[in-house]
Amino acid sequence: MIKTLAKSIRQYKKESILSPVLVSLEVTLECLIPLYMMTMLNNIEADNSLTNILKWGGILLALAAFSLLFGMLAGKYAATASAGFATNLRGDIFDKIQTFSFANIDKFSPSSLVTRLTTDITNIQTAYMMIIRVAVRSPIMLVISLVMSFTINVKLACIFLAISVVLGALLFVIFKCAIPIFERVFKKYDKMNESVQENVKGMRVVKSYVREDYESKKFAATAQSVRLDFQRGERLVAFNAPAMQLSIWTAITLICYFGTSTIITSNQSELTSSALSSLIVFAAQCLSSLMMLSMVMVMISIARASAERVVEVLSEESTLKNPENPVYEVENGDVEFRGVSFKYSAKAERNALESINLKVTSGQTVGILGGTGSSKTTLVSLIPRLYDATEGEVLVGGRDVREYDLEALRNQVAVVLQKNVLFSGTIKENLRWGNPDATDDELIAACKQAQAHDFVMSFPNGYDTHIEQGGANVSGGQKQRLCIARALLKKPKILILDDSTSAVDTKTDSLIRAAFREEIPGTTKFIIAQRVASVEDSDIIVIMNDGRIVATGTHEELLANNRIYQETYYSQNKIGANAEALKALSDGEENAEGGERK
Repeated sequence: MIKTLAKSIRQYKKESILSPVLVSLEVTLECLIPLYMMTMLNNIEADNSLTNILKWGGILLALAAFSLLFGMLAGKYAATASAGFATNLRGDIFDKIQTFSFANIDKFSPSSLVTRLTTDITNIQTAYMMIIRVAVRSPIMLVISLVMSFTINVKLACIFLAISVVLGALLFVIFKCAIPIFERVFKKYDKMNESVQENVKGMRVVKSYVREDYESKKFAATAQSVRLDFQRGERLVAFNAPAMQLSIWTAITLICYFGTSTIITSNQSELTSSALSSLIVFAAQCLSSLMMLSMVMVMISIARASAERVVEVLSEESTLKNPENPVYEVENGDVEFRGVSFKYSAKAERNALESINLKVTSGQTVGILGGTGSSKTTLVSLIPRLYDATEGEVLVGGRDVREYDLEALRNQVAVVLQKNVLFSGTIKENLRWGNPDATDDELIAACKQAQAHDFVMSFPNGYDTHIEQGGANVSGGQKQRLCIARALLKKPKILILDDSTSAVDTKTDSLIRAAFREEIPGTTKFIIAQRVASVEDSDIIVIMNDGRIVATGTHEELLANNRIYQETYYSQNKIGANAEALKALSDGEENAEGGERK
């Protein structure tokens, strides 16, 4: 885990090294000051001249000034190193997520990934700053204070050594109880983020069904659960301060009592008043360093749980990888499925796709129909290799998709998803996702093919109109047409439309398909639709049911021979005569089946 995280330090190694070095110098001077003060007071007692006082006082000020300077520089470098480390770590996680396949993304929920990128990394950043500063400072101060105390007076040093052992044991018990509580909190953070994400994303639905109170109560329950766990953890950790104060004042009281007794009885031969002052300071430093160490341990414990979650993402390997010698050129838009079966997880009991065989020639239009859950989207997802087939082969341009460089393959396969996404920015910026170098004329041409140009020009700023996050300021149909135009700008060899004209009227749908025939005749087109009208002029229509292809053919062939297609067509067109014909056909089939049984 440490190895994986350490890779994100990179250009901040210098600051990460300088901070503990400067802290070491700062602490050494801090611990030398009480010892120096003892010597200074003894010398001033012997010679209280102004010159002597200024000389010893000047050295003391110099020691304090250098200690302050080293502390300030250590703080600066620690802040730079921790903030830079966190920035690199966030970037590394984000870059890693970009390499994930859909199967990898399915493993982590979006809310969990958000928590890892925010709260978890903030915890790691805080812990890292404490490790390179406080975790170095406290042990050094503890050791030096103890050593110097023993050089002054062994008996009195043993007092706060014993108290330090008792305090250390108490703090250990506190953290042992607090750590599991803090670790449990982060899983609840995921649920809380998920609640917020669902509510914001589905705000229109929440308001439509007047469920604001219900959602508020649900979120309050999650937040309350997080609060209770944090409260339990903080309550335990809160014992640190009183235990620390009790230990310090107990040590100081005992040292003062036994120290003054020693001074009086030995007439300052065994212990001087200045030495007693230094011992009191060392006792405070020693016990304070224990408290700082305890806080570091709490933060490290919290950060450990966060670090494990972050490393889990960084260590995740994409299920899709480039071959050793990838093919970078997609020859044409031929697509073939050879005995393809697929399931989303190795643990899944049944396949999402079963024994798929389909051959499509470059330039053909393929319509795909089927009920909800018939795996239409799953089928086309195998073409740009968003998933890999569990069995069989998916060929594009005559080659198995697993032979291609992923970027090269996906650059030739444009996908317009069912859930269209537009990003905040201008219409031009959104369209240029398809082709960053597209000219304004090319943008206009693509929008005309997608029947988007007219409504774009109806906006006051035309193609410079700002799109809100998620495309909130355009309608569903407008969003779909802009996404189609964006896909067309890729000039792909294969175009996949996954129910992406469901929000446009039938006339516009027809115009879009006509533009496809005229403008991109050489592009292979896969059109998933619920309306027969969207696919009836396709070269091949594929009927899917329960993850299988149950029929293929043209509109005329399927209308004559396939019951599913007939039912869908007649129900959508509401043609009474054809409905009667269908009933007659059904009656005929039942009579025939009855005759066979007899």
